Amino acid sequence: MENSDTNTPTTAEAEVAHDFPGLIRVFTDGRIQRFKGTDVVPPSTPTTHPVSSKDVNLNPHSTLSARLFLPTPPSITTNRRRSLPLLVYFHGGGFCTSSPFTSTYHHYIAAVAAEAKLVAVSVQYRLAPEHPIPAAYEDSWAALQWVASHRSNAGPEPWLNENVDFGRVFLAGDSAGANIVHNLTMLLGDPDWDIGIDILGVCLVHPYFWGSVPLGSETMDLDRRAFVNRLWPFVCPESPDNDDPRINPVGEGSPSLAWLGCRRVLICVAEKDVLKERGWIYYSALSKSGWMGVVEIKETQGEGHAFHLYDLACDKAQDLIKSLARFFNRDQPPSI
Repeated sequence: MENSDTNTPTTAEAEVAHDFPGLIRVFTDGRIQRFKGTDVVPPSTPTTHPVSSKDVNLNPHSTLSARLFLPTPPSITTNRRRSLPLLVYFHGGGFCTSSPFTSTYHHYIAAVAAEAKLVAVSVQYRLAPEHPIPAAYEDSWAALQWVASHRSNAGPEPWLNENVDFGRVFLAGDSAGANIVHNLTMLLGDPDWDIGIDILGVCLVHPYFWGSVPLGSETMDLDRRAFVNRLWPFVCPESPDNDDPRINPVGEGSPSLAWLGCRRVLICVAEKDVLKERGWIYYSALSKSGWMGVVEIKETQGEGHAFHLYDLACDKAQDLIKSLARFFNRDQPPSI
């Protein structure tokens, strides 16, 4: 959360140590200002969609938590128990801002859950710089293990036990959250990391991938490239190289994407997003990797990074949400 309500240092000694305009600022005295994703709305906050929501703690010994969403009535599609897909969602924010509890993500995940008629677990992971990488990955993996504990319908959360078809589990995220999804799915492709559930599909929306060598349209916007160049070293000081395999999954020395532990992938990019090239390169590399799944890509014209989060009612945001819903429901079993 935001550590200060002011935009300027309160003492002469407090100089700016790190500044990412519009995102986060860190002072030499340790104060942190976050300029987005700091609001908190309760799960009871009304939405325009027929869903219920609640917050749950995923580990009694930590702060790991999530907001859950359930279409109402829960068996709206088939009138059967344990019939709904499950979406595990990881929010964006550059690994250093935002949460599932903001108004933005509360309304967005509610919209996706309602449109796709699925149960959603929107995960809160620890943020840098207080908790640098790999904290976000560790928390996200722990959240996935919590989800997997319900695979026999005997876990701690009734909404998952009573409504979820564990043959249709999906992971999705935007920006840094999409990066998390990729890295989790790479682990899931390794038998040594088996958690007892299969991931049917993953959606990477405007994924935060990068690299030290500028590509394509990245060379046209030097200011935005400079901004992104500084971000990974800020959130991951122990491995600040922008070619770290976690941020550059197609770089030299990165593990083969053939390990990806799911059956299908949807990548969404936006025409005016500086990260767009990396999404397309990931799509091409995955297509050629020998991975046995199906990958597809969707580009939204005329829009920038994470545009859909800021105007859910606009036609292009609605189109993106409907595309996600079609992806999640492609394997919908017949109604009985």
